[in-house]
Amino acid sequence: MCDIICVTNRKLCTESFAKRIEKIAAADVSGIILREKDLSVMEYEQLAGDVMHYAGSKLIIHSYEQAAKTLHCKRIHLPMHILRTLGDRECFQKIGASCHSVDEAKEAESLGCTYITAGHIFDTDCKKGLPGRGLEFLRDVCKSVNIPVYAIGGITKDNISSVIEAGAGGVCVMSSLMTCGDPKEYISQLRSAVK
Repeated sequence: MCDIICVTNRKLCTESFAKRIEKIAAADVSGIILREKDLSVMEYEQLAGDVMHYAGSKLIIHSYEQAAKTLHCKRIHLPMHILRTLGDRECFQKIGASCHSVDEAKEAESLGCTYITAGHIFDTDCKKGLPGRGLEFLRDVCKSVNIPVYAIGGITKDNISSVIEAGAGGVCVMSSLMTCGDPKEYISQLRSAVK
């Protein structure tokens, strides 16, 4: 079965963010990365506490190590520059990192990551004007590490099979899960599309 991780962007929500998170958490997702980088530490921690109410152990804190520790959240996802300075890794059961090259993927694994995201694979509105790195890039990253790689960027039911065939252990989805009519149905369509 293909892991599907939601990456949040509350600014894209077509309904209240709390309601959307509740629906996504009830769907068959493996995790919810709370990626709200424009918030202060205090604002983020408050939002993370609210999201934890719905997401429980599916919550993955993004960037804010202290918020993860305060909330006793055992999963964290970091950009490489924060991963390199991460202090106490022992308090986390899962550590992920956003990687954009084979070298970063290898470095993330050597720094204790239990998974990585690789992207962006396909063209996406989130990275307007920047062409996707493509499936060959994804294959190279997957071959370079011994931990799960999650493809991110422009993933749809029309291309999800190709990223799994390239070696990805799963996918991360942002925009479509923030805007679709029914997150549970959308996740089901993604899973059904994996051959």
